Amino acid sequence: MKFKHLLFISLAMTFGSVQAQITIPAPSSSGSVSSKIGLVDVTIDYSRPKMKGRKIFGEGSDYLVPFGKIWRTGANAGTIVTISGDVKVEGKNLPAGEYMLLTIPGADQWTVIFYKDKSIGGNMNAHKDADEQLRVTVKPGHLTEAVQTMTFNISDINVANNQGFIELAWENTSVKVKIDADYDAEVMKQIEANTKVNPNNYVRAATYYFNTDRDMGQALKWINMYLPGHENEFWNIHLKAEILAKLGKKEEAIATAKKSIEVAKANDGGDFGYIKRNEDLINSLK
Repeated sequence: MKFKHLLFISLAMTFGSVQAQITIPAPSSSGSVSSKIGLVDVTIDYSRPKMKGRKIFGEGSDYLVPFGKIWRTGANAGTIVTISGDVKVEGKNLPAGEYMLLTIPGADQWTVIFYKDKSIGGNMNAHKDADEQLRVTVKPGHLTEAVQTMTFNISDINVANNQGFIELAWENTSVKVKIDADYDAEVMKQIEANTKVNPNNYVRAATYYFNTDRDMGQALKWINMYLPGHENEFWNIHLKAEILAKLGKKEEAIATAKKSIEVAKANDGGDFGYIKRNEDLINSLK
């Protein structure tokens, strides 16, 4: 009985010690940022070292990240960039995939490497040129206010949503790498394939052609194929009026815009601003 009693106490102490573990923050916290550029998902997963009063980028051994030496670009196992589709990085082709982001900092130029072998983690001695998928160079920028914790952003996505930047900021340094994700060819393939399957996609195709200033004659054919059976959609009647206006068919455009106004006024749910849009179009054509 005494043995069983001691065994029970021992197990209870062991179980209690497991339950009583204390969780504290990691010295370099984890971070993640993601965004779409065009139709491509870009995700960055990384560990975030802190300055802690140290000198970060510079020439010589006094700096945490010396110029001219390859760096895992973060803490712990390094930084992983995942790209869901083919893109161009600083004008060079990068296939879809998952890469370690390695860098070689410099005073006037940074080398940025998309590296295929993620298993090397933080061991830069294991780096092999053959495992580099892409290497580009960019100029660093200077920040007037120090960033204490290393930070990645996906920034400056343009109006057309086909270009953005992977941005690294730490200490007083900003490094931006341009990403181009041209979706036009993909959208054109979708238009060709899906209009054959689903006639409702004609309006999407017409809208895309109109917004990108393509063949307005083709856009008009598509919207005309769509509108029968959708006579209450005053917003798409307005689209037809705009296409006609771009074709220089002023009288037809005005008549179509007036039709859109008529249908919009009869809509119990409101006109969503299309009455004014049609009136503005009519006035611009007079």
